[in-house]
Amino acid sequence: MPQTAAGSLIGPLRESDISAIRTTTLTAAGCAALLLATASACGTVENLTAGQKIDRAADRLGEQKSLSFELGLDAKPGALMGLAGGQGDEAMPPAIAKTVAGAHVTVSVRSKKPLSESGEKDFVGMGVKVSVPGGTLAEYRLAGDFVYFRLDMQKTSELMGFPLPSPKDLPKGEEGLAKALEGEWVKVDLSDARRNTPGLGSHDSKGSGRLDEKTQRKVLKALHGVIADDVTLRSAGTEDGTERIVAKASFRELLTDLFDKLGPLKDELPPGAGFPTAKDLKDAPAKKVAVDFSITNGTLSKISFDLAALADGKKGAKVPLVLKFGKAGDISAPSGATEVPLGELAGGNPFLSGAPMGGF
Repeated sequence: MPQTAAGSLIGPLRESDISAIRTTTLTAAGCAALLLATASACGTVENLTAGQKIDRAADRLGEQKSLSFELGLDAKPGALMGLAGGQGDEAMPPAIAKTVAGAHVTVSVRSKKPLSESGEKDFVGMGVKVSVPGGTLAEYRLAGDFVYFRLDMQKTSELMGFPLPSPKDLPKGEEGLAKALEGEWVKVDLSDARRNTPGLGSHDSKGSGRLDEKTQRKVLKALHGVIADDVTLRSAGTEDGTERIVAKASFRELLTDLFDKLGPLKDELPPGAGFPTAKDLKDAPAKKVAVDFSITNGTLSKISFDLAALADGKKGAKVPLVLKFGKAGDISAPSGATEVPLGELAGGNPFLSGAPMGGF
C-alpha cells in the first residue's frame, strides 16, 4: 500500500521482528516474576537474608492502595538489532528498533483497601497504557460501569503495516466508531461487554484464566522447591538509598526443573497455559543468568534482566528488560468519551476487518 512520510520512516513491523522480541521478552519476564514470587524460599543463610529482603519489599507493595507496574526495555536500538539477529532484508529495521527500544507498557490500579487485601469490588480504577517514542499508542481504563479506550490508529497502522480505514467511509449511525478511528476516547458499557464475552466475570479458573487459591498454593510450593535448589542470591550493595540484590541461576536448569515440578499440575491450570516441549528445554541456553532487584526505602522499586545474556555469541551489548514499580497515574474516567456499542468494534464491523484494532 502507499505509505505516508511517517509510514516510510517507520515501516511495517514484520512477523520475524515480533517473534524474536516476544519470545525472548516473555521468557525473561516469566523468570523475573518467578524469582519475585519465591525469593524468600532460598535455603542458605545469605540466600535467606537476601530472599527475606525481597519478600518484605514485595509485601510493602501490597500494603499500598495505588500502584503501577511499568515494563520496558532500557536499551539502545543498535543493541536490540543485534539481539534480534538477521542480515540484510532479515535484519530488524532501525526505525522499528528505535520504536521498540523506547516502548513501555504501564499497568495501574487503585483500590479502597491495601492491594493485598482487595477483592474485585474494592478496586476503583484500573488502566493499561502502551507508550512509544512520540506519544501514547493505546490506552485502556476500567472505571465505574464502563471500559474506556483510545488507540492511535495512524501510528498503529504504520507499525503493523495495515491499511487505515477512513472515518468518512463508515456507514451513517457509527459516529462512535469514527471517533475511535480518529484516536479519541470511546467507551463500552461493561454489562454489555460481560454479556458478549464468555467467561468474563466468572470466578472459575478454567473459564476465566485465573488460578483458584488451592491451585495457587500448589504452584507456589512447586516454585519454592525450584528456587531453593537452583537460585543463589547476594546483596550487591547500597547506593543513594537503594539496595541491589542479584539472583543467579542456570537458565536451562531453572526452566527444566520448573516445568518438571509443574507437570503434575498441568490439568489444574487454565487453558492456554502451554508447556514447552523437551526439545524447547534442551535448546534453552545453559548460561548463568542474573536478575537484579532494587529496594528503595524498604519497598521493591525495580526488577531488571539483561536479555542479551541469553543470546548466543552476543558480547558487550546490553538489552535490559526493566520492570518498575510506582504510584498509579491518572486512571479516572476520561471526560467526553463517546459510547460505542460492542457490536461496532472489531469482529462486528466490516470496516475493521484486518485493521489494527482487529488484532490489537
